[in-house]
Amino acid sequence: MTDSRTTLHLAHLDALERAYATLLDTHGYDGVLLYSGHPHRHFGDDQEASFATYGHFLHWIAQPGLSHSWLLIRPGQPPLLRFHAPADFWHLAPQIPNAAWTQRFTIETATDAQPPSVLASRAGKRLAVLGDVTPELADRIGAELNPPALTRALDELRVRKSDYEIDCLSEANRLALAGHHAARDAFLAGGAELDIQLAYLGASRQRESEVPYQNIVGLNAHAGVLHYQHYDIEAPEHRRSLLVDAGHRVAGYAADITRTWAGPAADTQFAELISGVDALQQALIAAIRPGVGYVDLHHSMHHHLGELLRTQGLVRCSAESAVESGITRAFCPHGLGHLLGLQVHDVAGRQDPRGEPLPAPENDPALRLTRELEAGMAVTMEPGLYFIPLLLEPLRDTPAGRDIDWQAVGRLMPHGGIRIEDNVVVGSEGPINLTR
Repeated sequence: MTDSRTTLHLAHLDALERAYATLLDTHGYDGVLLYSGHPHRHFGDDQEASFATYGHFLHWIAQPGLSHSWLLIRPGQPPLLRFHAPADFWHLAPQIPNAAWTQRFTIETATDAQPPSVLASRAGKRLAVLGDVTPELADRIGAELNPPALTRALDELRVRKSDYEIDCLSEANRLALAGHHAARDAFLAGGAELDIQLAYLGASRQRESEVPYQNIVGLNAHAGVLHYQHYDIEAPEHRRSLLVDAGHRVAGYAADITRTWAGPAADTQFAELISGVDALQQALIAAIRPGVGYVDLHHSMHHHLGELLRTQGLVRCSAESAVESGITRAFCPHGLGHLLGLQVHDVAGRQDPRGEPLPAPENDPALRLTRELEAGMAVTMEPGLYFIPLLLEPLRDTPAGRDIDWQAVGRLMPHGGIRIEDNVVVGSEGPINLTR
């Protein structure tokens, strides 16, 4: 960790201590116990699924992948970290890092996964425990398990990012972009999806178990599968398009970036559409300000998309008609973006600052962020334009379908689609684009 990030991290921990003290007092708790979580075994097997450390634990302890550990927060006392370091010759046990932040904690190493023994002497204290904990264990230690009101309040605490968190997100973007450049080069050199994935991992210096989500590497029609989950090992005969949605983590904070490129066999209009999606994305980012409703930005995306479809001759109606008739949603069925942080789809995106639900609009059920933007939020901005038969074909025999140039759509269908995604912090006076 750099000296500047160390300073920011210590200030981040100071702010967390103050915020937790206030929230615990507000909700009537004397302390909260955060469990880092543990891997789960596949059914009938001795192999474990990939593991992600619980976000609220990671908010304090910058150790992604740390399992079976506990953090006890009690106002007025140093946080107590029970650090799980088993005696194990099968695996390399985790080690407490030589870092400045460790001086802020009382740390006890443990070879077992039990919660701190200090809990046995907490008579008359009200305690909450958060994380992947069984009701039986919560009862044994006399703690309330994942109380909803406190959990929502702690989710809300993660919505506005500290300077330390923004620094981590910025570095994660820088490292992810190195992977994206390598992925583009591998594509243009004729690589298959697997080759492109390996180039991304190599350039971004990470293994597959460390990426914040499974990288999406889609050639041609696969670019139109929104969460495409495979890697072909043979390159296609015709290289029309590549979509890469891939990220990186720094201290648990995730970059989430998507880029789309036209290949040597692309229809000439496809490159024009990529430029059009990029331009509309930048126009939407420029509109980011505190107080702007993210749902309004999402609706604006559809109007921009309708205009792009019109100017490119893919529809013969106005942008407004393309939106109202549902055409734009057939070309882009997902939301504009989401909150970003310790989780790729970070917490509290569909609740107001008091923790009350803010459901997605009826016509946009996939929208993951429905709040008004505030300074310090980190969001993704990822408009898309796809040629997905499952969504477009039902329009063919409808009044809306008569406004679509099906011959042009047919030419572009083998290209799959386009998504351009940047990570943006809401600054007090406008957007701070971490990706560009």
